[in-house]
Amino acid sequence: MARAFDDTTRRNIAELCNAFVREDPREPMPVLKRAAVAIALTEDEAGEGTAFLLTRRAASLRAHRAQWALPGGRCDAGETQAEAALRELHEELGLRAEACDVLGMLDDYPTRSGYLITPVVVWLSSRAPVVPNPDEVASVHRIALDHVEAEDAFSFTTIPESARRVIRFRLAGQHIHAPTAALIYQFREMLAGRDTRVAELEQPVFAWK
Repeated sequence: MARAFDDTTRRNIAELCNAFVREDPREPMPVLKRAAVAIALTEDEAGEGTAFLLTRRAASLRAHRAQWALPGGRCDAGETQAEAALRELHEELGLRAEACDVLGMLDDYPTRSGYLITPVVVWLSSRAPVVPNPDEVASVHRIALDHVEAEDAFSFTTIPESARRVIRFRLAGQHIHAPTAALIYQFREMLAGRDTRVAELEQPVFAWK
């Protein structure tokens, strides 16, 4: 059943974010570059429920070209993760959101390419049009929350290069991998009231660079 895009859903998700306890690293982590992404909640394509925005990165980018991603990027000096997520949301998709639109943050996810990504949950109260920056974004997609909450939305596999499980998010006959799949999976689990950790979920080898 679709979650209506209304104040009730906003309050419910804000309460779940507030109840979520972010994980503290159990061991000292290597020095990683700080980054943030937005789990940007908005109305779905049919206007019947809540969705989040997922992008396909431009093929001209130097790193992770043409891959699926949540809007986001590296934190600037002196910038908080929430500030970075809101800035990137505007730079990539032309969407303005304020600090009051931030509902919460999920666990940091360390990537093989040297980043520590913080997912920031943002409620897009404005119905302003999405205007993707063609230098960074090839396409934008609204993924309904009931799609990620389906039992078969995620699967796990293994690879010879790692003992860790590789997570996959199924979308339109394709598989989206970590880090994006891991962050979406934790968000899905939080919606169900579960504090499920995802830092140990593996990325495929092509995403290690």
